[in-house]
Amino acid sequence: MMKITTIGAGAWGTALSNLLANKGYDVYIYDKNPIYQAINESHHNPLHFSEIELATTLHFVPSLQDAIADADVIIFSLPSKFYRQMAKDISDLLTKKVYLVSTAKGFDPLTFKRLSQVLREEISQEKRHEIVSLLGPSYAEEVIRRKLTCISASSTSLDDAQFIQHLFSGPEFRVYTNSDETGAEIAAALKNVIAIASGVLLGLGEEENAKAALVTRGIAEIMRFGMAFGARPETFLGLSGIGDLSLTCNSLKSRNCSLGYAIGKADSADVVLANNTMTVEGVYTSKYVHEIAKEKNIEMPITEAIYQVLFLNAKPSDISNRLMLRSLKSES
Repeated sequence: MMKITTIGAGAWGTALSNLLANKGYDVYIYDKNPIYQAINESHHNPLHFSEIELATTLHFVPSLQDAIADADVIIFSLPSKFYRQMAKDISDLLTKKVYLVSTAKGFDPLTFKRLSQVLREEISQEKRHEIVSLLGPSYAEEVIRRKLTCISASSTSLDDAQFIQHLFSGPEFRVYTNSDETGAEIAAALKNVIAIASGVLLGLGEEENAKAALVTRGIAEIMRFGMAFGARPETFLGLSGIGDLSLTCNSLKSRNCSLGYAIGKADSADVVLANNTMTVEGVYTSKYVHEIAKEKNIEMPITEAIYQVLFLNAKPSDISNRLMLRSLKSES
């Protein structure tokens, strides 16, 4: 029997793990927080979806060594800032070649590298198959309630992407493959910045016209950035591109959009960020992208605006006005 281990018992890790457990696999979740022991005792996650009864083949394991032992598939479902150290810890424990699935949407905060690159650097090729990034428009709360969802498995190896595609796919969860790993990861990370901007607009009182314009210009901005790194333009029109962007810009279920909404309502980021306890990937992604765009001379006005709001104390209402009054230009 195949052993599947998920690193991280948060909302997304729980949803994906339960999906696989419902397909009949034995799935083990590791997390440093011992509160998740309740998964074994009551078949409920005490912090996420506590009303949902989890599959009996889903098990919490408090020891990383026990969780990794003899695993065939390891799913990384934790914030991007923890990827590198966790990959180092796991590498020392691996005793056979494993499939690695990355599900976070962001960059390494120290090196600004994509998360698949981080996993490659820390876990040698002898110990793993090619990295597969599972990305796309997917709220964990809908996946765990078995609502229809489509995402993509992106990898430089079609064989490995297809293995993960078949592992996860079912009546309510459809997975497509994508060989443009660079484009998929960049799109998934940068959409968080645009989602913050969408929330800011809503908080400022703007409505559907503004949101539609933001999504349209946002995907153009993401595409410019991605193509500078060799990504294919069609990737940004797919599930990990416009699909994920549309989802996160159109609902306050998104952490990034809801943070932006609070900032827009306050017309300031200071107090909101000081009291925020959630991991919001778009905050530090905006800082990274701002620096790289400036270095490579990539025009990214929306990202630049969000960077100024988050890190330079700019007022969202002033920035919004400044964006609208920029010099006029062709759309293309």
